Amino acid sequence: MTTPRHEFYETDEKLILSIFDRGADPAQVKVSFLPRELTYEHGDKKLNLQPLKGQIDPEKSTFFVGKVKIEIQLVKLVIGRWGGLIGDAPDLLANSSYQPPAPTSSKPKKTKNWEGISDEILKSDKEKTTDEDPNVGGDSTLNGFFQKIYADADEDTKRAMMKSFSESGGTTLSTNWDEVGKKKTEVKPPAGSEWKKWN
Repeated sequence: MTTPRHEFYETDEKLILSIFDRGADPAQVKVSFLPRELTYEHGDKKLNLQPLKGQIDPEKSTFFVGKVKIEIQLVKLVIGRWGGLIGDAPDLLANSSYQPPAPTSSKPKKTKNWEGISDEILKSDKEKTTDEDPNVGGDSTLNGFFQKIYADADEDTKRAMMKSFSESGGTTLSTNWDEVGKKKTEVKPPAGSEWKKWN
């Protein structure tokens, strides 16, 4: 078994994990969600993350198999940043009166939704390559990475990328036209920064 290259970024509500497995067969991909564990399997590739830094809602967590990567959305049970994927962190649910919602009979919907880019990259030492990692080589490599996403995208994805990037002043890049097409994209400066309009 080999461990596929993966990276993540997070919001207060979700953690989005990208597993780079080019040409993965959706019928052969297996993703298992548990409150503090995630398992990905496809052919000879396996990724097991445990214990996750915080608890997730397995019923609401989803995944989407793309041409280049598998995107997994982990829905957090407690709002806040983890700062990492795995590790011993205080289990906020153990000391709270929070009760997770009762399971429903509907299956999680598979969605495609890139809300931004990762701030932290977890790399497999065996698979570090300049061609695949957008963080090696600085801005020019990162720009090439986004150009490749744009070039391989359908028309709705291209419109979503252009609209979200221009309306947010370059602070948000979304490929979800269903979401972006309905309203103006808000400016979201990085944590600890303040957005100012220059006159």
